[in-house]
Amino acid sequence: MAMDGRSRRREDTRQKLYEAAVELIAEQGFSATTVDDIALRAKVAKGTVYYNFKSKTDLFEELLRHGVGLLTAEFRAAVEGLPARDAVRALIRAQLEYIRRYQAFAQLLISEMWRTNREWQQTLLLLREQSIGVIAETVQAGVDSGELPAELDVRVASAALFGVGLVVAVDWLVFQPERPIEDVEEALLAIVRRVA
Repeated sequence: MAMDGRSRRREDTRQKLYEAAVELIAEQGFSATTVDDIALRAKVAKGTVYYNFKSKTDLFEELLRHGVGLLTAEFRAAVEGLPARDAVRALIRAQLEYIRRYQAFAQLLISEMWRTNREWQQTLLLLREQSIGVIAETVQAGVDSGELPAELDVRVASAALFGVGLVVAVDWLVFQPERPIEDVEEALLAIVRRVA
């Protein structure tokens, strides 16, 4: 079903708010970011923020859902119909491309992923499970088919792939942005091959 003009405008406004919030929170942290800052960065009135989200925390939770949802969808699309080893390569490439496109979100995810005292911790854990779940399905398929070692701990391997990909991609973009994505992908694959 196509969106009408009002729905499209609301979605566009929400997208601007997501982008402004993720940039600001990545730059200065959640606590230091105000609703006024978000509105100013998004070039909307402060009331527009509250019209679209009940609070800054609500906006942040929605931002996490939106960002991790996009990553999960990209993971699913990347592995569709591929054998396990090719799917692992596709997951690595999808994660690198996603983080290159949404670097501020990735930095935000790294800073918030392991904090345990946040109101949105439960939301973040559920969302993390979605993305890592796609990786786990891929790794489990590889174990089941014999492409990956039977003794591989699927849960640990999946979390490791997710975490290593996230940190390496941000490191690449911050410290070696001129390095081609293919080089970073091959370096990550070399690590994965040694483990698997």
